[in-house]
Amino acid sequence: MYSSITTGAVHGIDSYLIRVETDISDGLPSFNMVGFMSGEVREAGERVRVALKNLGIYLPPQRITVNLSPAGIYKRGIVIDLPVCVGLLACMGYISPDSTEDVLVAGEVGLNGEIRPVKGVLSIVMEAREQGIGTCLVPRGNQMEGALVHGIRVVGVRSLAEIVNYLRKDDAERDLYLPPTEVDAAQILAGRQAASLPDLSGVHGQQQAKKALEIAAAGFHNILMTGPPGSGKSMLARCIPGILPPLTPDEALEITRIYSASGMLPADTPLITERPYIAPHHSVTRAALIGGGNVPSAGLISLAHLGVLFLDELAEYTAADLNALREPLETHEITIRRLHGAYRYPARMMLAAASNPCPCGYYPDMNKCLCTPFQVRNYQKKISGPLLDRIDLRIHVERVKAEELQQTNREESSEEVRARVTEAVNRQAFRFAGTAFRYNADMDADAVERFCPLDTRLAAKMRMVYELLELSARSYHKTLKMARTIADLEGREEIIERDLMTAVSFRVSESAEDGETDSVGGNAGRKASGREFRKDVRIRSRMRSAHRDRQEE
Repeated sequence: MYSSITTGAVHGIDSYLIRVETDISDGLPSFNMVGFMSGEVREAGERVRVALKNLGIYLPPQRITVNLSPAGIYKRGIVIDLPVCVGLLACMGYISPDSTEDVLVAGEVGLNGEIRPVKGVLSIVMEAREQGIGTCLVPRGNQMEGALVHGIRVVGVRSLAEIVNYLRKDDAERDLYLPPTEVDAAQILAGRQAASLPDLSGVHGQQQAKKALEIAAAGFHNILMTGPPGSGKSMLARCIPGILPPLTPDEALEITRIYSASGMLPADTPLITERPYIAPHHSVTRAALIGGGNVPSAGLISLAHLGVLFLDELAEYTAADLNALREPLETHEITIRRLHGAYRYPARMMLAAASNPCPCGYYPDMNKCLCTPFQVRNYQKKISGPLLDRIDLRIHVERVKAEELQQTNREESSEEVRARVTEAVNRQAFRFAGTAFRYNADMDADAVERFCPLDTRLAAKMRMVYELLELSARSYHKTLKMARTIADLEGREEIIERDLMTAVSFRVSESAEDGETDSVGGNAGRKASGREFRKDVRIRSRMRSAHRDRQEE
């Protein structure tokens, strides 16, 4: 007797369908599973045998062969218990082989016959719909996430006995016995409860840093904050999720798909309704940060997709870990290659980072900094130039003054900032309709030329800035993207000089005070021997002079 059951498996966050072919024939009693699989997948045979026995069904003393097709894909880290059970039941006549046509079956079977949740159901149901399958039988614990996919019937089952009873009925009776689950993602998002997040109104002063966060949130730009300990960098970063625009249904599905494939979707949460905020410790491993492992899984950069990845104490991370972020920051995805294939994960996160300017944290305050010029340079060199070039906004967060901490004036709340950010994002959605771009930071070089036009006078100023600061082509385009975001926040389609100069000011690292001398240590005898410090001061001085001249004009 022969049967064929369709199931699915995840590969990265993508899914592919597997055909579980079962044959029971005369011969020496045996149970063989074939089809290019790992040992843990092969263990399903023994679980199925015991589960059926506890249901009162004993396998016949015949030759049983189970084949997982296609044979060219290595099956590892997947669960095929339930489809194997259903295939055996069809071969033994407990259900009709025709009852499983146009049906996908997925789930793990306990030894007592209970059907347990598996990961990646959302991706599996999406693939089933693409392949024209009409019904998906999934564990009851996965039915809500599977039902997020419209255009396909998703039925949740709790036990082997329940699935046998379901498959024995005709189509009309099936819907009465186990009705398909229906979930509306838009309705869930509309009814979500506001998360308890740190509010910008609790941050006193730091107006420049708050403006930088608003620009970063509106255009999904990366941001780096440097400054002395206790200046509020970490607190500002924790406020970013509260000013990001609400998730759209499509964005919520994208994030949920990653968490489902990683087995990290909460049991009582079929849909992720808030943007992720991931803040790992600097001792995190590279595999945990970017993804990997023997059976590859999503890293933190993917779990932060469409949200925030906050790296505090950026210079304390290893250089190899930081450099591993360079490609995902550019391509917005990570591909992990193993012997048996490549695993793709999206990684469109906003990188927010904070760092001290030196080991003691107080450079360039000559009265507090105890570091030598050599220590300062080595500490700052831990953050490579190519990584810095991929960070759009760089701001220096100053120490908060006592009068700012004691002021009683009401600070602007995150909700007020979020309203402006959402309006700017809506302008981008209208502008980029029909393109592959979602936020201003996503634009490529051709899109920058199209959506960030400059008049003759501004183009000349941008050329001057490009030569004066010796910008890279990437920095040139990032500056224009930021100018586009600043204009969007002010409700304008055209980019004016103020937008461009504000964007330029956030591209220049303000790590030194006006009038800084070559002395960077706490002792008068320690002089800065590096020309980098002097060059920084000269560039900033020329930029400030040019800015004053423009104001006088």
